[in-house]
Amino acid sequence: MLTPLDIENKKFQKQMMNGYNVDEVDDFLDEITIDYEKMYKENTELRAEIERSRSDIDKYKNIEQTLQNTLVMAQKTADDIKSNAQEEADNILKNARAKMQDSVDELTKDLEMRKREYAETKKQFDIYRAKMEALLISQLELIKDMKEE
Repeated sequence: MLTPLDIENKKFQKQMMNGYNVDEVDDFLDEITIDYEKMYKENTELRAEIERSRSDIDKYKNIEQTLQNTLVMAQKTADDIKSNAQEEADNILKNARAKMQDSVDELTKDLEMRKREYAETKKQFDIYRAKMEALLISQLELIKDMKEE
């Protein structure tokens, strides 16, 4: 590809007859050189911009892939956490039910023991009352006998 410098430095052989006007050719070449230089710079800038754009696209594709991987990993982590939390909740509930059943069993045993103690105390009280009644009756009989004598 020609550069603006190549056009500017191009020299033509001069002919005396039927040749072109050297000044007109030089002016035209100057004009072409200026236009070509503008297009050459613009073309170079556009190529650089395309390369930057391609680089940006590659960068964004990498970011997109990283984000997708991160989302997949986050979803897996969330699923694992949810699963672990559910398992832990199930274990806590199982342990709580076992403790509750143990407490109920212990309270039931305690209640049965207290019922037996109550029944035993009531029985002893009934025996004591019967003995006291018998004692009082016998004492009353003695007092009656003493009165009669």
